[in-house]
This record gives sequence, structure tokens and C-alpha cells, in this order.
Amino acid sequence: GLKMYMVGQTYNTVYQYTLTTAWDLSTASYASISFSVNAESVGTQDLAFSSDGTKMFVVGYISDTVYQYTLSTAWNVSTASYDSVSFSVASQESTPRGMKFNPDGTMMWIVGSTNNTVYQYSLTTAWDISTASYDSISFSVLSQQAYSMGVKFSSDGNKMYITGQSPSSVFQYSTLGVFGGTARISIG
Repeated sequence: GLKMYMVGQTYNTVYQYTLTTAWDLSTASYASISFSVNAESVGTQDLAFSSDGTKMFVVGYISDTVYQYTLSTAWNVSTASYDSVSFSVASQESTPRGMKFNPDGTMMWIVGSTNNTVYQYSLTTAWDISTASYDSISFSVLSQQAYSMGVKFSSDGNKMYITGQSPSSVFQYSTLGVFGGTARISIG
């Protein structure tokens, strides 16, 4: 909780912040560290890191693609370099907004504002999206959210959270252990 990262669709740049008190945003300050992903991702919406901080992923809603980077120094985005590895989710979602990996990097979820559906993918090699494939597993949140922006899970994978703009709310779902590979999700 001592570092925070932000990315946005205007500058397509990852910005790094330092927190002097873990998980306390009031102690955050810009670390004067950034990394542009503009050469790959346009309309960047979300980012994720591997559990050890040596891999970074961004998703762009214009290209409908996830891009992969390596950080030579863990958690320091100024040391990032593009792996020339990407994964298109266009066949499932034409406007991806949110992305989440499970803790060991073998599963990925995408949500977007076109279909308002969470899509599940498996990676045969952890944290390597060149090995990703769609599981043909999805879950619609359209009944609750008409403009989905983000997807997150509880640490045990038993709860899923969807954020969006229509309405501007957070919705909670029970997943019945989605990190274990099941996709039985219900409103919780």
C-alpha cells in the first residue's frame, strides 16, 4: 500500500505515486515517475500488475487490446518496456474499460461499456497474455450497470465488484470461488 498508479485515456501514460502511510491517500504524493504507453494503447482505461511487480498490463478501449510490459525494477514504471505482446478482446467486447487478473496470473477478466458483460480468460503461462484464450464464460451486469467501467474482486475471489457511470454506483456479486476457475456469479 505504499505505491499507487494511475492511467488515463487522454495522455495514455502511467503515473506513479508514493504514500508515506500505507493505504492512506491523504499521504500520497507524485513520485515524478511516469511511463507512456501511447505507442501501443490509445484510449487507455485500466492497468494491472503481476503480483511481484515485474509485469504491467494496460487495456485500451479504442484498440480493444491488452498490452504487456516488463519492469526491470519491480513496481518502478520508469523501468518498463513493451514486450511486443498483446491480446485482443474485440471478439468479446468492443469497448473494454476494466481488467483484472487473479493472484497467480493464470486468469483474466475484462468488462466494457458496450456489452456490460464480464468475460473470463485463461493464461496457460502465468502473466503471459500471449498464452491467453477466451474461456467462453461470461456474466452480464446489464441489469445493474448500463455503462460498466471497472471490475475488481475480493482477495479470496468470492466477491466481484463492478463500477460504472450509469448509474455511478458500485455493485457487488457473489462469485462462489471464481479464482478457482468457476464462473457461477450471482448478485450478492
